[in-house]
Amino acid sequence: MPLARSLSVTSLSGMEDWDEEFDLEDAVLFEIAWEVANKVGGIYTVIQTKARLTAEEWGENYFLVGPYVESNVRTQVELIEPTNPVLKRTIDKMNSSGCKVYFGRWLIEGSPYVVLIDVAFTAWSLDSWKRELWDLCDIGVPWFDREANDAVLFGFLTAWLLGEYAAQSEEPPHIVAHFHEWLAGLGLVLCRHRQLPVATIFTTHATLLGRYLCAGSVDFYNKLSEFNLDKEAGDRQIYHRYCLERAAAHCAHVFTTVSQITAIEAEHLLKRAPDIVTPNGLNVKKFSAVHEFQNLHAQSKNRIQEFVRGHFYGHLDFNLDKCLFLFIAGRYEFSNKGADIFLEALARLNYLLRVNHSDVTVIAFFIMPARTNNFNVETLKGQAVRKQLWDTAQTVKERFGKKLYESLLVGQLPDVSKILDKEDLTIMKRAIFATQRQGQPPICTHNMLEDSGDPILNCVRRIGLFNGSADRVKIIFHPEFLSSTSPLLPMDYEEFVRGCHLGVFPSYYEPWGYTPAECTVMGIPSISTNLSGFGCFMEEHIADPSAYGIYILDRRYQGVDESCNQLTSFLFQFCKQSRRQRIIQRNRTERLSDLLDWRYLGRYYIAARHMALAKAFPDDYMYELHEPTSTTGFRYPRPASVPPSPALSRHSSPHHSGGEDEDNDEERYDEDLEAEKDRVNIRQPNALPFKNKSSALLGANGNGGFVKN
Repeated sequence: MPLARSLSVTSLSGMEDWDEEFDLEDAVLFEIAWEVANKVGGIYTVIQTKARLTAEEWGENYFLVGPYVESNVRTQVELIEPTNPVLKRTIDKMNSSGCKVYFGRWLIEGSPYVVLIDVAFTAWSLDSWKRELWDLCDIGVPWFDREANDAVLFGFLTAWLLGEYAAQSEEPPHIVAHFHEWLAGLGLVLCRHRQLPVATIFTTHATLLGRYLCAGSVDFYNKLSEFNLDKEAGDRQIYHRYCLERAAAHCAHVFTTVSQITAIEAEHLLKRAPDIVTPNGLNVKKFSAVHEFQNLHAQSKNRIQEFVRGHFYGHLDFNLDKCLFLFIAGRYEFSNKGADIFLEALARLNYLLRVNHSDVTVIAFFIMPARTNNFNVETLKGQAVRKQLWDTAQTVKERFGKKLYESLLVGQLPDVSKILDKEDLTIMKRAIFATQRQGQPPICTHNMLEDSGDPILNCVRRIGLFNGSADRVKIIFHPEFLSSTSPLLPMDYEEFVRGCHLGVFPSYYEPWGYTPAECTVMGIPSISTNLSGFGCFMEEHIADPSAYGIYILDRRYQGVDESCNQLTSFLFQFCKQSRRQRIIQRNRTERLSDLLDWRYLGRYYIAARHMALAKAFPDDYMYELHEPTSTTGFRYPRPASVPPSPALSRHSSPHHSGGEDEDNDEERYDEDLEAEKDRVNIRQPNALPFKNKSSALLGANGNGGFVKN
């Protein structure tokens, strides 16, 4: 099934230029999501990173709406009095009517205003609101589904908030309400049913039914048109959730999704094609380290190496300088996230490295949170042994240095046999004996609650990768999110990613994929698939993605075994690169970061809001649609130097360690010259300049012209 393009494609030349200015003084934007100041999944990242750009565009007229969670508010939100008089009257009226609504600033970049609603405080209304939902929409929500109950409460409260705001306004307001995901979708349905003066937008970041179907190991993408949707939702006991999601998609003035692959999914499962695709971006400035990102990689890599020294104590029979760190991270969905195919590819890679007598060792990290009860004692012991060895070495070094210093002071060359006395040798022997261990290094860093039923551990048992000395591929399963305060691996996620060599994300179901995007802006190559939004986006914009360190695995048009072989080939070719070739590739990867910046991708959200205003208030706003001038958009060309990891190259601009290859190459590689050639060949995305808080000059590419009548 070919990828059908919606009118507003995500190609850089797929939108016409706007020349008009848009006055936002009499419009207000409410962005509503369950993950406002409440981290649950990827939507939190979308809203958090986009907030600064949206606040610059809308200024004092931008409000985020989310649930009140006290533990999060204490650390993330500064509660203040509302600055907007209409909103202050609205909140006061709701609070006097039996609600608890809070106002403050979210302490993130951009410091946006937030309206937080305590859904638990109004739980007394749940039964009456469920009855009203049944009378209006014929949707019944079971009592045992706590998440759906929260969605009902949150939906009615947000509709109440928007209706009260409209009622408290002295002049007819132009309200834009942007709802994210099904948890917030009921508020949109109620706004339309009550005929509130609100322009509504609904964004689905992943369809409910799609996620459940893919988790069930079905041939999802080839059978999209064949599913009995009501039956499938009912069999999985999510029919009421599915109805809420589908109702929100159909009631919205503008329906958007995050990628072309999810647009196809939404058209089949929700029975409405998205009006516009709004890809997810990142605040690239937060990650950019200018010319220091290579040095940051080296520093973070050293910290990971320290952990590896402790984890593999007693079996450290491989060269850490020839060790590659691979990782997969995200929600623990074994098949959807591609952990199954990654493990199978690692087993095949292990065989290839052994038969080819490679001196490269691969350590693959699985960072996926699962149910545990504590750290593994053997893993903690490894870090303690490493620290003890370090302290012993420092003690002997100080004693050795003092004796050497005294010998040189009297003008004599030191006698090594006298400098190291029996006590020093005894200390060192005891330290060596302490590193002996009977078993293999552990696979998992924690004690799993369901060890026998864990899919990753069961797969490891099947493929036989037990971190043996003969294995060239080692596996470390860290079933917990990374934290800089961890006693085991004290690194936050960003620092850990910078220290790795390759991110591997062979997802079968991935509507967007923030993990490979984060790798890209930090200059770390990654493997994605043509079933992920990120992979499709990169294939659309880059002529040769692998040349820029973006490997796209085909999981759509070939079987699992063929995809596994292709992934194994990617990994094996990466293992054959020299250190200098990897440095060159990281430079190229980092140069793609502008493509993922909200400064560019935010224009699609702007287009969606303009489209919604024109549909909701046709007498005041007009949106002129234009057909895309190109069906392909521009594509990043192949880099000037080929192949993507050239063998004939000299040292590039970043600093290199003394252990690098010292080949007498025939041709010198100049990183500055390479970057200059890319700057000439690559058309950079236009930024979104804002003249002031209340007006935006849209000189960027757009798919329509927007004017106020």
